[in-house]
Amino acid sequence: MTEAVPRPEHPRPTCVRPTWLTLNGRWEFEVDQGDTGLERGLLDRPLSGGITVPFAPESAASGVGANDFLEAVWYARTVEIPAEWAGYRVLLHFGAVDHDATVWVEGTEVVRHRGGFSPFTADLGARAGERVRIVVRARDTRHGPQARGKQSTRYANYECFYTRTTGIWQTVWLEAVPDVHLRRVRVTPNLAAGTLTVEAPVTANRPGHRLVAELADADGPVTRAEVRADLDLAPVAQLVVPAERLRPWSPEDPHLYDLRVALVDAAGASVDEVTGYAGIRSVAIDGRALRLNGRPLFQRLVLDQGYWPQTLMTAPSDEALVRDIELAMAAGFNGARLHQKVFEERFLYHADRLGYLVWGEFGDWGSGGHGRAGDEQQPTPSFVTQWLEVLQRDHNHPSIIGWCPLNETPQPLHDRITVLDDVTRAMFLATKLADPTRPVLDASGYSHRVAETDVYDSHNYEQDPTVFAEQIGGLSNGKPHTNRWEDGRPISLPYAGQPYFVSEFGGIWWDPDAAHADGQDRAESWGYGVRVRDEAEFHERFAGLTAALLADPEMFGYCYTQLTDLMQERNGIYRFDRSTKLDVEIVRKAQQRPAACETPDDRAAMIPE
Repeated sequence: MTEAVPRPEHPRPTCVRPTWLTLNGRWEFEVDQGDTGLERGLLDRPLSGGITVPFAPESAASGVGANDFLEAVWYARTVEIPAEWAGYRVLLHFGAVDHDATVWVEGTEVVRHRGGFSPFTADLGARAGERVRIVVRARDTRHGPQARGKQSTRYANYECFYTRTTGIWQTVWLEAVPDVHLRRVRVTPNLAAGTLTVEAPVTANRPGHRLVAELADADGPVTRAEVRADLDLAPVAQLVVPAERLRPWSPEDPHLYDLRVALVDAAGASVDEVTGYAGIRSVAIDGRALRLNGRPLFQRLVLDQGYWPQTLMTAPSDEALVRDIELAMAAGFNGARLHQKVFEERFLYHADRLGYLVWGEFGDWGSGGHGRAGDEQQPTPSFVTQWLEVLQRDHNHPSIIGWCPLNETPQPLHDRITVLDDVTRAMFLATKLADPTRPVLDASGYSHRVAETDVYDSHNYEQDPTVFAEQIGGLSNGKPHTNRWEDGRPISLPYAGQPYFVSEFGGIWWDPDAAHADGQDRAESWGYGVRVRDEAEFHERFAGLTAALLADPEMFGYCYTQLTDLMQERNGIYRFDRSTKLDVEIVRKAQQRPAACETPDDRAAMIPE
């Protein structure tokens, strides 16, 4: 009996060709604990074990279940390139490999890449009908600064740090493309003009080539544009949507148009073609308000870290991605901060079609090596490189309404400009240059080091609703709650009137399966503050904290920690396995209280039914 291929769906829904082949499934595998595999000949011989890709070797689903630090790991697989791809070039795509990857094909190095959260590609040339051996080495050192997200830098998990991910953890796939072909298409909406700008970089320009972009919906063709593709490396087509067919994307109506982009030759014959989708919506700043399609947008967000018990950072199935969004909406949230991890693109596709708001974030934790703070925060230039790759990948998703390059980078202000200052500003400016259409939060909580950051925020895990309300009550006077250094020194430049929200709060520690003694071992069950005694106290505390935020007319939203329990961290709305933990309807009702900044129409639009 043939084993089912895990995660068989197309990993890039915004830019699809029919000529593709998943390489998920069984690969040869070997741990290289001393990172001496190249000297020991692992490139040229069969590897000693096996693994199921795309699940990381630390996960149970991989079939390996390695719990210790893995300095390096090797993968190998022999693949037969389909004969029907004759005349095409073959691209080898990796969704994500943690952390430093080198790839060889038939013994020749074809690509190297640093970064565990962003995609990369190798061009294998014309190989139709050939059998080729692909070898991948992933290095994941435990030493020095590295963008790790929430991966533990100790042997065991602790507090809010979890089992590590090494090597391949997103889909690996082949794609056949013509010699001259479209690169990743970039689509930018302009609601005010009723247009979609389609930028389609090409690998080369040929005389007479033209770019054709077509938009359609359930009623048929909507609009079409055609421009020359022989003058610029990135020809641009402007799709003008007739007013009667203009249907803005929003949480209450997540309308998506079908998009076809083709490169045609002088005779009108198709050279290359990709299909995808697009949404038209706007995000704007009006004083302290964020507006979606011109309306105030109150964001009831939940922190989502995207881990699963058997598969860690990789979703066990496409359905699991959908399920997390549905669970959040059932609890009354209208979106998520995707926290300390770059989620796979399939999640964003489902957020697009379900009307789920998303803040995209980089998994930057690890810039201090082993969780260090202060002047030992040393993010490297590769953080900027990786983040730019993420921005390029995710630009087209209408569900993304803001970017957050960094999270909790604590460093007190002093009279010297630090590496953290340089990298924070570099990542902010890179984000604004790559995507001027979305607001950017320079660093969530803690060290705001960019004076002109579009959004300002803080993290506040005070558990007493009365004290919490007092702490966050200064926004109307221009003095909102800000995070400070341990001794009270400031870590951020002053607040300058930007839109403001508490982007982490709550984290209410409730573990119904644990003993309720105050001496409970925190390594077994962890959360913020004093654990509630029972579910009734959880709901009372949750309602009190959210009420304080909803009552502030200057606040544009909040983000509750968190959607699910995660290993030892027991502060989720749901259990780690996504089963019921609380009366979700009570959680939902607490969030359905009107926000002070909302009109009835705003509330109808933003509260999921």
